[in-house]
Amino acid sequence: MEEMEEELKCPVCGSFYREPIILPCSHNLCQACARNILVQTPESESPQSRRASGSGVSDYDYLDLDKMSLYSEADSGYGSYGGFASAPTTPCQKSPNGVRVFPPAMPPPATHLSPALAPVPRNSCITCPQCHRSLILDDRGLRGFPKNRVLEGVIDRYQQSKAAALKCQLCEKAPKEATVMCEQCDVFYCDPCRLRCHPPRGPLAKHRLVPPAQGRVSRRLSPRKVSTCTDHELENHSMYCVQCKMPVCYQCLEEGKHSSHEVKALGAMWKLHKSQLSQALNGLSDRAKEAKEFLVQLRNMVQQIQENSVEFEACLVAQCDALIDALNRRKAQLLARVNKEHEHKLKVVRDQISHCTVKLRQTTGLMEYCLEVIKENDPSGFLQISDALIRRVHLTEDQWGKGTLTPRMTTDFDLSLDNSPLLQSIHQLDFVQMKASSPVPATPILQLEECCTHNNSATLSWKQPPLSTVPAEGYILELDDGNGGQFREVYVGKETMCTVDGLHFNSTYNARIKAFNKTGVSQYSKTLVLQTSEDTDSEEQTLPFPVPSERLPLRRMSPFSSTLNLQPSFPGRSYFDFRPSPHQLSLHSSLQSLNAPGCNFETQSAPYSQLVAWFAFDPGSAHSDIIFSNDNLTVTCSSYDDRVVLGKTGFSKGVHYWELTVDRYDNHPDPAFGVARIDVMKDVMLGKDDKAWAMYVDNNRSWFMHNNSHTNRTEGGITKGATIGVLLDLNRKTLTFFINDEQQGPIAFENVEGLFFPAVSLNRNVQVTLHTGLPVPDFYSSRASIA
Repeated sequence: MEEMEEELKCPVCGSFYREPIILPCSHNLCQACARNILVQTPESESPQSRRASGSGVSDYDYLDLDKMSLYSEADSGYGSYGGFASAPTTPCQKSPNGVRVFPPAMPPPATHLSPALAPVPRNSCITCPQCHRSLILDDRGLRGFPKNRVLEGVIDRYQQSKAAALKCQLCEKAPKEATVMCEQCDVFYCDPCRLRCHPPRGPLAKHRLVPPAQGRVSRRLSPRKVSTCTDHELENHSMYCVQCKMPVCYQCLEEGKHSSHEVKALGAMWKLHKSQLSQALNGLSDRAKEAKEFLVQLRNMVQQIQENSVEFEACLVAQCDALIDALNRRKAQLLARVNKEHEHKLKVVRDQISHCTVKLRQTTGLMEYCLEVIKENDPSGFLQISDALIRRVHLTEDQWGKGTLTPRMTTDFDLSLDNSPLLQSIHQLDFVQMKASSPVPATPILQLEECCTHNNSATLSWKQPPLSTVPAEGYILELDDGNGGQFREVYVGKETMCTVDGLHFNSTYNARIKAFNKTGVSQYSKTLVLQTSEDTDSEEQTLPFPVPSERLPLRRMSPFSSTLNLQPSFPGRSYFDFRPSPHQLSLHSSLQSLNAPGCNFETQSAPYSQLVAWFAFDPGSAHSDIIFSNDNLTVTCSSYDDRVVLGKTGFSKGVHYWELTVDRYDNHPDPAFGVARIDVMKDVMLGKDDKAWAMYVDNNRSWFMHNNSHTNRTEGGITKGATIGVLLDLNRKTLTFFINDEQQGPIAFENVEGLFFPAVSLNRNVQVTLHTGLPVPDFYSSRASIA
C-alpha cells in the first residue's frame, strides 16, 4: 500500500485529501485547496453572460486555453490571463508534489463559515493543477462539485493501517502517544493535551473517553457518510445518469436537467463498473507484472555490468602491466648494450692510453739518451754508437707512423633508439569492436607471371580476386627465414608488388600474402616457394617472366638473421613453386630444365663449397660524389675527400671472392677496400665507423681498420695496375685481403657475421674496376679442404 500513498495526497497542499471534491476532469482537490486557487474572471466570461448570449450549454464552461495562458509552456514559473486587463499577472507556485498551482490574485475574505459554506466570489475560475484545464464556477460555487466519499474511506483505512501507535492529534511539535480518545470530539489525546484541551468539566464532562485502540475500532465501525446530491443536498443518490455519467437523485429526474436522460439503477451500474474496473485492472496487473520482471532484469544487468566492469578492468590492467613489463625488460636489455658499449669504449681508450704512455716513455728516454750522447766530445766513441742510435730513432719514428696518434675509438655512442613506431602504437592503442560491421577482404592471389628471383633478391606480385567486392586497405607480405623458421612481416602497405633484397644465397624461402581493412585480415594466400641463386655462369639470373617496366616494385631489405648454416647446393637453379598440399597447386619454373644433366636435388659432395655471385656497384646507395662508368663496374670520385660506394649484392653466408684493379693512382692516396653494412657512413674513409671492415693501402704499406682502430701494418703497397682481392668467408666468419694474388698480412678480421656488402672508399686520385664471379684462390681452397 505504500506505493498508493501518492494517489491519496492533494496536488496543492501535498497532504492527504481532506473533504475531497471531484472536478469535471476527474481529478480531486481538497475543498479548502480548491477555494485557495480560485481566480476571479471578467464579467463578460461569467456563466450568466454566456447563457444570456446563448452560448452556454453546461453549468461548467471551460475556458479557451489559447485565450487564457494559465500555464506557461516555457516553464517560466508565471501564469497570466491574456487579453483581460482586470486579471493581473500572478506568479504561480508549486505544491510539495511538484504540481504547478495558481493562487488567487486577491486573498480570500475572512469568514467564519466552513470552506464549503463560505461564499465564493462571483465569476470565479478554477484551474486543475494536474491537467491545467480551466472552468468557470456557477452560482453554486464549490458546492456544485461532488464529494469523493470513496477516496475519504480509502484514506481512513490507509491511515489506520499505517498508525501502529496512535499519536496525539493536538501536540504541536513531536506528537506523543495517545492515551484516550473522545468519541464525541473524535480526537486522540495524550495526557497533557487532554488536561489542557479537554478538561472534565462543563459540557465536556459528559463526553465519553475511551482507550485509543477501542476508539480506532469504533471509528472503523462508525457508519460511513452517505453521498448526497450536489443539486439537492437533502436527497441521496438513487439512480445513475448514463449520458452525464454521474449519480443523481429522484428530484434530478423529475425536475432537473437529467429528466430527459437515460438512467439506470445505481446498484446495477455499481456492479457493472466494478466489473469493468476489475477487468481493466487485470490488464494493468499483467503490465505491472511485466514491469516488475523487467526491473529484476535491469537490476541483474546492473550487477552483471559491475562484475564485467571489474573483470574487464582487471584484464586491461593485466595487459597494460604486461606491456610495461615487456618495456622494462627491453629497457634493461638496451641498457645492458649501452653499458657494454661503454665498457668497450673505455677499454679501447685505456689500452691505447697505456700503449701510448709506454711508447712515449720509451721515446722520451731514447731522446734524453741521444741528447746526452750528443754532448760527448769523443769522436771515436760517438761514431761507434751513432749508426745504431740513428736506426733506433728512425725505427721509433716509424712506430709513431700513420694512425698511431689517431684515437681508436670515438666518444660518440653510435646507438640510436628509434621509439617513434612504439610511441605511435601506444597512441593508437584502443579497443577494437567486438562485432564486425563489414566483412574482411578476400584472400589475395599471387601473380606467378610477375614473380621472379635475382641473385639474393626476390620480387613478388599479387592482386585481389576478380569478383571481390570488399576493398582492401593494404597488404601484409610475410617470408620465413630461409631455413624453415617462423614467418615474419617484410612489407605492409597498399602496393601490390614488392622486391625483398638481402636474402641468403642458395636458400629456399616461403612467402605468403594477406589483405586487411578496418574489419580485420583475410586468409593467407597459397604459400609460394622461392629459391635464391648460387653457382651460375651468367651475370643475370632471373625467371623467364619479366616484370613490366611500368610497375616499379617496392624494395625492402630482408630483416632475417644471417647466422645460418650453408644448405646443400642445387647447381644452376633459380625457381619458385607452390608448396604441395591437398588443396594447393604445385608449379615449378626455372631457367634450366629440372631434367638437365647434372641437375638434381641431391646433396653435392665436394671438398669445398663456394657461392658465386655477379654484381656491380650500386649508384642508389653511393655518395653523390662517386662517378660511375662501364655499366657501374668502374668508379672514381670528384672530391679530394674519401667517399664510399657499396656493391648491389649483400652476403650473409657462404664464401665469396671478388677483385678490384687500380686503373689510376695519383699522388699516393689511401683507398680502402672491404665490406660494410648497408648503413655505413658514406663521407669518410671506409673503416672509420663500426659499420665497416677494411684494408686501406698506400704505395708502401697497408693497415686493417675497423671502428677507427688501425692494426697490422704490413709492408707492400699498390700502384697503377695493381689488383686487390677480397675474400669473405662467412662459413669461418673471416675476412682476408690479397694484393697481386698474394695474401696481405694475416687474416684481417674474425667473428664477422651478419649481412655484408662489398665496399670501397676512394677520392679523385684513384679509379678502380670491379671483377666478380671469381673462384677462390687455390691456396685458400686447399687450406680449407685440409681444415
